Formats: sequence, structure tokens, C-alpha cells
Amino acid sequence: MLNPNPPEFERFLYACVGKDRGGGAVTVLSALARLNLDPWVEATDLANLSRERAATRLGLLLDRGLHGTAAGQDHRALGWELTRLLPEGAGTIVKAGPVSSGEFWGILGAIVILVMMILGGWWGSAT
Repeated sequence: MLNPNPPEFERFLYACVGKDRGGGAVTVLSALARLNLDPWVEATDLANLSRERAATRLGLLLDRGLHGTAAGQDHRALGWELTRLLPEGAGTIVKAGPVSSGEFWGILGAIVILVMMILGGWWGSAT
């Protein structure tokens, strides 16, 4: 898998929220990253809140993350608009966590056994 992050959050995370001092675009993703937050985890958390709570939280985060880059901007109103980009069915989104070491070794063992069965069948038919 090339991109382990849920694609349903891309519209939200890549939405432009302002310009930095150099004139470059600032996205929700970059604003959250400036706060040392994982943007996909934060997007999942926001999607699991009511729209009002998500907009309030996002507005506060943008206020902190965009400090000095988007002067005079109403971050709460921006947060309200941006929450419309979060995926539908917000309450049903489940966070994907890392695979435990036990799960990893179990999956790897199953793959090894499958490969051995395939190669064993191939070698067995060649003799």
C-alpha cells in the first residue's frame, strides 16, 4: 500500500486555509502539522464529533496553527466551512491503529506457509 492514510480525508486536509508570509498556500494539513499533530488522526477525531464541536475545535486549532499567517481571518467561520469537507457518516469512522507484533508475525507466518504450499506443489509435480 503506497498511501496508508484514508483517502476520504484528502479533500478536507488539502483545502487551502490561507497564505504564509512568503505567499505560499497553507492547507489544513500543513496547519495541523505546524502544531505537531498527525493530520489524519486529527481529521478522524474531528469527523467523529458533531459538526458544531468539530468546527469549534478546528477553529481553535487553525487560530494556533495559522498565527501570524492569516491575520484578521475568522478561523471559527473557516472551521465551520471546512467541516463540510469531512466525510459523511462521521460517527462511524474508526481509527486504524498500527498492527501489533503478534498480528504481524501471524500474517507473515501465513504468507510463508502459503508460499511453501505453492512451491511444494510446484516442486512435487516437477519430479
